[in-house]
Amino acid sequence: MATQLHRHLNGSAPAAATTAVDTAAVHAATVDAATVDAAVDAALAATVAETIGAGFPDGLATGSARTAARPGSSAAGEPDEASGVAVRVRGLRRAFGDHVVLDGIDLTIAAGEFVALLGRSGSGKSTLLRILGGFDTGVEGDVLAATRRSIVFQEARLLPWTRALGNVTLGLSGKEVAARGRAALAEVGLAGRERAWPVTLSGGEAQRVALARALVREPDLVLLDEPFGALDALTRIRMHALLRELCRRHRPAVLFVTHDVDEAVLLADRVLVLTDGALSLDLPVDVPSPRRRSNPAFAALRARLLAELGVDDLEGTH
Repeated sequence: MATQLHRHLNGSAPAAATTAVDTAAVHAATVDAATVDAAVDAALAATVAETIGAGFPDGLATGSARTAARPGSSAAGEPDEASGVAVRVRGLRRAFGDHVVLDGIDLTIAAGEFVALLGRSGSGKSTLLRILGGFDTGVEGDVLAATRRSIVFQEARLLPWTRALGNVTLGLSGKEVAARGRAALAEVGLAGRERAWPVTLSGGEAQRVALARALVREPDLVLLDEPFGALDALTRIRMHALLRELCRRHRPAVLFVTHDVDEAVLLADRVLVLTDGALSLDLPVDVPSPRRRSNPAFAALRARLLAELGVDDLEGTH
């Protein structure tokens, strides 16, 4: 049985990096050690790439139409940097058999813009994020995303056999990598914890390492898949403040997937709602800073978003 690996750590685009690993052959006595080592190395690189979701150097080209450059793109699958666009999606459709998850998605995210994506479970939020991250290329339509992009998941996904600094710099090379990694850890409040093992970190500290790993690469696009969903309320508040500060310093475009309406309004420049595979609402967040839940504009936007999600703001019922 052959297992197809469609992920990349540092190198060619997913399609070019496809490697077939014959698991039956790996276990056969007739296969020499070099062949087995090559198969294991390919599988490990693929696993690490999907685990950390960070540091992909190549533009994303998906869909049958994305085989050549067109006006408005500097290369196939990469938005023109001069246009100030980090993401451009047109007519995106993703189906798994007869089940259509995304249908007719049009989306533009400007450079430096923070966009929150809300939706009920199963609405296709994580599928869209995975497509923009380059993990899922089985789509129809045009999908263009910034070349330098990083992903942070709900779980920190730290490699348990590697210390904090090694997790931050995983996949990077060069003389200044260690210094960059230490600076990134200091930026998220973990100076002096470079040699900490993941098992010794709290949930909030582990997510700080994950953020450092994403931002040390200076990405133009950061994809966040419910990164604070597993944290307690007080830690989430601290992480919100940290994320706002990091985005202010680094100015990446951000797509932030969340179930939390308040979190979306607190953090984002713009909020989208995904309903049954389509974007049903797209609203700017016109709430002055510092954003407080007691602000009437905050409350009005919150109520509008909850209504779009089918939730009664007063009673909390569906």
